[in-house]
Amino acid sequence: MNKMQFMEIFSGIYESSAWVAERALALRPFASAGEMQRVFRAIVDSADLPEQDALIRAHPDLGGKLARSGRLTPASTREQSRLGLDQLDESTFQTFARLNQAYLDRFQFPFILCVGMLRDISQIQEAFAARLENSPKQERQEALRQIHLIAGLRLGALVEGLPPLVA
Repeated sequence: MNKMQFMEIFSGIYESSAWVAERALALRPFASAGEMQRVFRAIVDSADLPEQDALIRAHPDLGGKLARSGRLTPASTREQSRLGLDQLDESTFQTFARLNQAYLDRFQFPFILCVGMLRDISQIQEAFAARLENSPKQERQEALRQIHLIAGLRLGALVEGLPPLVA
């Protein structure tokens, strides 16, 4: 596929961070879908801290105002709507707003969780509670791990035969 086709298909693997796919262009062709996944991950892991921080901050709040108003990226919309995060009742929406704000206040970036592997909203609330106890260093690493899981699911949906990423 040419550059334009590649970018059109894969630029959204990492949330609002087309630079990951742009850097992967130079490393084509990929011998397998698994290799492609490893290359994307290595690009993010070797990026400088400001780039990684921008990637982390590109993620929307879970169950936040953007989900409620339908202003997420198509991939985030699919992921959040799967668990009904775009249609929370007012009480649950306020709970998520408080949790998102507490997390943001503590870590200075949004709470990121690969919801594509979850069964229900209560698991998100449990993860919030557990992860608010992490150190900033631990949580930054966990945020990147969750981002790789999300990207793995997104890539797997586009590339047949790609097993889910285990991070």
